[in-house]
Amino acid sequence: MFDALIVDKDEETGKTSAAVTQIGLDDLPDGEVTVAVEYSTVNYKDGLCIGPGGGLVRKYPHVPGIDFSGTVEASSDDRYAPGDKVVLTGWRVGEAHWGGYAQKARVKADWLVPLPEGLDSRQAMAVGTAGLTAMLSVMALEDHGLAVGQGPVLVTGAAGGVGSVAVAILASLGHEVAGVTGRPETADYLAGLGVSQIVPRADINETVKRPLEGETWAGCIDAVGGAMLARVLGQMKYGASVAAVGLAGGAQLPATVIPFLLRGVNLLGIDSVMQPYDNRVRAWGRIARDLPMSKLEDMVVPATLKDLPTLGKDILQGQVRGRVVVDVNG
Repeated sequence: MFDALIVDKDEETGKTSAAVTQIGLDDLPDGEVTVAVEYSTVNYKDGLCIGPGGGLVRKYPHVPGIDFSGTVEASSDDRYAPGDKVVLTGWRVGEAHWGGYAQKARVKADWLVPLPEGLDSRQAMAVGTAGLTAMLSVMALEDHGLAVGQGPVLVTGAAGGVGSVAVAILASLGHEVAGVTGRPETADYLAGLGVSQIVPRADINETVKRPLEGETWAGCIDAVGGAMLARVLGQMKYGASVAAVGLAGGAQLPATVIPFLLRGVNLLGIDSVMQPYDNRVRAWGRIARDLPMSKLEDMVVPATLKDLPTLGKDILQGQVRGRVVVDVNG
C-alpha cells in the first residue's frame, strides 16, 4: 500500500473532495511502466483537477498531478528498465489518466522521457511542465530569429511558473528581460531571476484604439492572453515574435491583423501536452544546459501531498509564486 491524493466527486451535489489515501498497485491504471514517484509539482491544471475539475477529469475517483519524476520500478517496454530515472509531463496524465500525486504511477512508455544528465529528479520537477513550456517558447522564438542584442524580451505573468523559468533562461542566455507583474512585492524576486525592467500589469493590461504603438519588444513570452496579448502585439518590433503559452487573462483576443500585416509580427502557439518525443528531449537537454540551477532553486517552494488541497486553491487564485516541488514521500 502507498499514499495517493484521491479526488472524488459527489454525484448528487457535484462537489469534489481531495484527501491523502492509501491505495495498492492493483488500483493503478494500465500501462507498460510502473514508476516509483519521487517528486511532482503544481500547475494551473492541477488546481482545476484537485478542485472543480474544469472539465479535465473524465472519471472519479481520480489521482491528479500532470508532472512527475522518479525511478522505474517495473517495465514491459524495452526502452526502460528498473532503476532508470524518468520524467513525465503532458499527454493528459493527471487529467484523463491517473497522475503523479501518488508514491507510484503506471503509464505508457511513450509518455516518458529519460531524465537528462545534469538534472536530478527534484530539479526536474522544479522545472516541470511550466519550465518545459518556457524552454519550448524560448526555442520557438530563437527558431524565428530572436538573438541576443536585438532589444528587450517581454515576459508576461513573470512571477508565475512559466514566467519565472522563462526569465531565468532568457537572462542566462544574455537577453535583456522585462517582466510584467501585478504583484509589486515580487520585484526583488524577479530581479534575482534576471529581470532588468518591471512593467506594472496595469500599464499594459488594456487595449488601445491604435493597432500599432512604438516598436518596443524584440520578443515576448505571454502567459496571459486576452487584452494584454492584444496590446503587446502592437508593441512588437518589426518581424518579432510572441510565444503564446497561457490564458490567465482570458481566451478572447481583442486584436486586429495590422501588427501581422504591417510589421510582420509572428504569433507562435506553444503546446507542451502533445509535444513530439524528439523535441521534448531537445528541450530537456537545453534546460539542463541553459537554466541556472541556483536560480531554479530560488523559485522552489517545497510541499507534500497533504499540502495539495490548499495549493490547488491557491494557484487558481494566482497566489502561487515560482515553482512548487511536491515531495510525494515527505
